[in-house]
Amino acid sequence: MSAAPTAPARRFRLGWPQRVFSQVLLMQLSVAGGVAVLATGLFLAPLSDQLDQEAMRRALAIAQTTAAQPQLADALAGTRPAAGGPVQAGADRIRRSTGAEYVVVMDERGVRWSHTDTGQIGKIVSTDPSEALAGHEVMEIDEGTLGRSARGKVPLRDTGGEIVGAVSVGIEYDSVRARLLGAIPGLLAYAGGALAVGAVAAYLVSRRLQRQTHDLAFSDISALLAEREAMLHGIREGVVALDSGGRIRLMNDEAQRLLGLGAEATGRPLDEALGEGRTADVLAGRVTGEDLLTVRGRRVLVTNRMPTDDGGAVATLRDRTELERLGRELDSTRGLIDALRAQDHEHANRMHTLLGLLELGMHEEAVEFVTEVAAVHRATAEQITEKIHDPLLAALLVGKATVAAERGVALRLSGATLLPDRLVDPRGLVTVVGNLVDNALDASAGSPDARVEVELRARGRTAVLRVADSGPGVPAEQRELIFTEGWSTKELPAHGKRGLGLAMVRRLAERQGGSARAGEGADGGAEFTVVLPEALTDAGPADGGPARAEVTTAALDTAGETR
Repeated sequence: MSAAPTAPARRFRLGWPQRVFSQVLLMQLSVAGGVAVLATGLFLAPLSDQLDQEAMRRALAIAQTTAAQPQLADALAGTRPAAGGPVQAGADRIRRSTGAEYVVVMDERGVRWSHTDTGQIGKIVSTDPSEALAGHEVMEIDEGTLGRSARGKVPLRDTGGEIVGAVSVGIEYDSVRARLLGAIPGLLAYAGGALAVGAVAAYLVSRRLQRQTHDLAFSDISALLAEREAMLHGIREGVVALDSGGRIRLMNDEAQRLLGLGAEATGRPLDEALGEGRTADVLAGRVTGEDLLTVRGRRVLVTNRMPTDDGGAVATLRDRTELERLGRELDSTRGLIDALRAQDHEHANRMHTLLGLLELGMHEEAVEFVTEVAAVHRATAEQITEKIHDPLLAALLVGKATVAAERGVALRLSGATLLPDRLVDPRGLVTVVGNLVDNALDASAGSPDARVEVELRARGRTAVLRVADSGPGVPAEQRELIFTEGWSTKELPAHGKRGLGLAMVRRLAERQGGSARAGEGADGGAEFTVVLPEALTDAGPADGGPARAEVTTAALDTAGETR
């Protein structure tokens, strides 16, 4: 049997670590070590120069003290250079007492009269004595017959001040180097302590960074950032990130589109970028809850907000405009079905009545009954079209009148109503009138003598709308609150949200520079007044006749779109 193949040995290679903790720790330790080495070098360099200067000044001081002795100059003039002479004896005594390496006395020719090596006495010195013999004092580090030393040279003068020679004193350089080397261990101890403190600090910083980055590698963090950017700009929901100070930290493309802001809004305070209003309140957290509705321009937005650990927050925005439109269309379709069902029931009752009158042979009564029924519907349509000349608005009110009649509410136009056919934005006014009439019908339905009165009139280019009902009215403390997005006293409809109708009415009015307010009617019910400046074009040769709009299913559907 052949032996099973063995797995290849795993190779372990040393390389740069991948974790942020390890990388940062190594980098900080490298920096701390480099700083310690650099500081040590910067300290040793001036220390060496300082020790050199100290040694040269000491040598010069010994030379000056030696040259100041008058007997030395007298001995130099009265004797000859010899190993047992008075000059050698005096110089040797000074060398031993001061610890100098050598004390050399020379005449004006440069001949040694004293030396540590007596064999050098009587010979010319090995270094140039011209500066000292010229009357100058010299400090230097130099090489001589005794090796490298710190030297001091001064002129030797007799009692008359004449230069008769020079004195050269040397300090052994090994003693200077020994002092320098002796200072290094202490210096390294301080450097090691500083390096240890730096290493501990680097470890603590790296541990904190490890916790904050969840021990990820730099490549992982880079990949996460790239994925986050792709996700933020790829999702179809708006995302707005705020810092603890309420400034916009991040906005993706969808959020910019929904809020109508540009990339320059990033970094600005939220209230400054959005202005005052419910949208800013919801995003800032001043209004709390889930799936909060807000209106921004022509868009209906659903907003959720999640606080973050650093005191900021992340808010998501969903565009609900199309869903709200579909919901209103569904409500209008249901209302239309209910109205048609009621009309079918009423029509069946009238047909049964007509059939009974015919079977009883009461032909004249049957004719009167048919004439009366037809006249009621025709009168309502003619009354509306005579006062409201815009076809869309007239069709809306005819449809609303039919729905009101089925609900037991009398819908009538005031005597002051007169609106010419020169509206700038008929569909916008249809939205305003439809929402207010729907609210009035809901409020007055079931009340005694239930009625809704609508007044539409023109004052130059300004349109004024007033809708009053016989319902319970709106308390004074709630007359501003009812215009807030999401506020409603009604039950939730099938599509889940209410509280947008009156908010949209005020938003449409304010967009045209107008106003919308709630008050108390003459009969104690609610009364809403909307003023729309510049809602009509300039008057032509004639404002046009009544809008002979037929009340068809399409007209009723137009009426239902405002709900």
